[in-house]
Amino acid sequence: MTTLFKRALLFSLSAAFAVLQFLMPVQAEMLSAKDEKAVQAVVQSQLAAFAADDASKAFSFAAPELRKAIGSPAAFMAMVKNSYPVVYRPASVAFLKPDGSGDEVVQRVQMLDANGTSYLAVYSLQRQKDKTWRISGCAVVENKGRMA
Repeated sequence: MTTLFKRALLFSLSAAFAVLQFLMPVQAEMLSAKDEKAVQAVVQSQLAAFAADDASKAFSFAAPELRKAIGSPAAFMAMVKNSYPVVYRPASVAFLKPDGSGDEVVQRVQMLDANGTSYLAVYSLQRQKDKTWRISGCAVVENKGRMA
């Protein structure tokens, strides 16, 4: 197996975990408004870094375990460009209310690509020891309809 394939597989496994969190009901206390804003800011900042083709900045928003598995900002950017083009260059984004509590959160983001195809990106985020949030995975599912 190539290193890039192994990294993509690990990212895909992280994405599968995010989807499982999406499907599971949240049974714990709700996030504070401050944490909701912080979670959304991390995802938005990573999207802005993709838009600026700033691989290092985009990579910095990934959780340490994910950064270690992927290895480098260049490998991360290549993976996102090839496997998650709507995340790399969304035409529009709309954040839904994040779910979770404690140190694990799921943030859903509706995205449109340049052709108007609708997607749901499901991010999993983890709170770090320094209290910042970092992205631990992302799964993207195409919506059946189109958004206007």
